[in-house]
Amino acid sequence: MKISRSLVLSVLIVVCAFAASAQVKRTLTKNDRFPFGSGGTVAITGAPAGSIHIKGGSVDEVEITATIEMTAPNEAGIAKLAEFTGFVTDESIAKASIISIGSNSKEMLKKAGKKIPKDLVGLPFRIDYVITVPRYCDLEIDGGVGDLSVENVEGSLFINFIETKATLTLFSGTASITVQKGSVDAAFGTRLWRGRSAAIQVGSGDISVHLPSTQSADIDAIVLRSGAITNDFPDLKPRDRKAPFTDKTILAKAGTGGPPIKLGVGDGTIKIGVLGR
Repeated sequence: MKISRSLVLSVLIVVCAFAASAQVKRTLTKNDRFPFGSGGTVAITGAPAGSIHIKGGSVDEVEITATIEMTAPNEAGIAKLAEFTGFVTDESIAKASIISIGSNSKEMLKKAGKKIPKDLVGLPFRIDYVITVPRYCDLEIDGGVGDLSVENVEGSLFINFIETKATLTLFSGTASITVQKGSVDAAFGTRLWRGRSAAIQVGSGDISVHLPSTQSADIDAIVLRSGAITNDFPDLKPRDRKAPFTDKTILAKAGTGGPPIKLGVGDGTIKIGVLGR
């Protein structure tokens, strides 16, 4: 007896749909809090997928809320994943590290004294963080795919993300922000940016910066391939009269000049505007 091709395809679709529906998904929350003084560095290593939202607080402590989404073939798998999916911390006087762990991090799990069953290796998971840190501290953030926000934190900021929509407020110190894909929206202070230098690079996507109207800085902006620069900051002048602004390159001076702000995208746009407008 011959079986039609359409019948075989129908059976495969049903089997695949059943397999997908057989997956068990769970969401759980893990929390932690520990004392940590102002002036130190808080380092966050995010999950392959998940958002990171950081805000500065008035208390000398770090508070972590992690919302974890897991998927496994069955309830037993979910229970096992819940044992080792989340984060670990490494705390010292000068630096506190928050490190995501899960089904992709065998080495880290080994250090934590946990072993992952082979059938659970590589299963997808997501961790969304809300973290409160001392207002005066430095931040080091490594992320995968997910939104990022940093607010009310005064210190240096070092960021590496694969793909994100980032909203940042920069107050002081040094800022180094690298994003492979996505967007960065950066406000430089609330009244005045007191930083030493800032560099924002996006491989594919957009950069928007908002500067106080009285800010003095040296600003370099470049679009390497496709895209354009839009300048809405008044009285932005070329640092070199022989290098006029183009839609791809700006070498400028705001006010009397000052700390360098370097902006670069591969493909995308750069917008320079006034804070609050």
